[in-house]
Amino acid sequence: MRRPVKPVVLLCSFVLCAYAGVRLLDGDWFPVALWFVGAALVHDLVLLPLYAGADRVLVRGVRRGWVTYVRVPAALSGLLLLVWFPLISGRVSERYAGAAGQSAEGYAVRWLIVTAVLFGGSAVVCAVRRGRGRGPTDGA
Repeated sequence: MRRPVKPVVLLCSFVLCAYAGVRLLDGDWFPVALWFVGAALVHDLVLLPLYAGADRVLVRGVRRGWVTYVRVPAALSGLLLLVWFPLISGRVSERYAGAAGQSAEGYAVRWLIVTAVLFGGSAVVCAVRRGRGRGPTDGA
């Protein structure tokens, strides 16, 4: 007998999302809705063309086998920058310190360190795979 695990998990996730949506929109819903619409527009009209163009430049400028070793750490670093930008830029330092009770100092340095580790780890994986003969080839 086959158990319906996937539909049950899917249903539970929908129930959880509905609960979170009701809680999120409870009270002052207009700024939240405005933020969602604004985020979608900024992504589709600004960010998508930027990172699609950067990816095209990468594909044209780097040998074919090396693209993934640059694309993955760049995407993760960009995602971290997008999520933590207010703290990395230092624009909300006072509000963050008041709300969290901690200083917002050092987020930019930590982001740079994480980015360096991501690219360094990608270079190590590339070198190990190339040493085993499974990495990027010299021909494109």
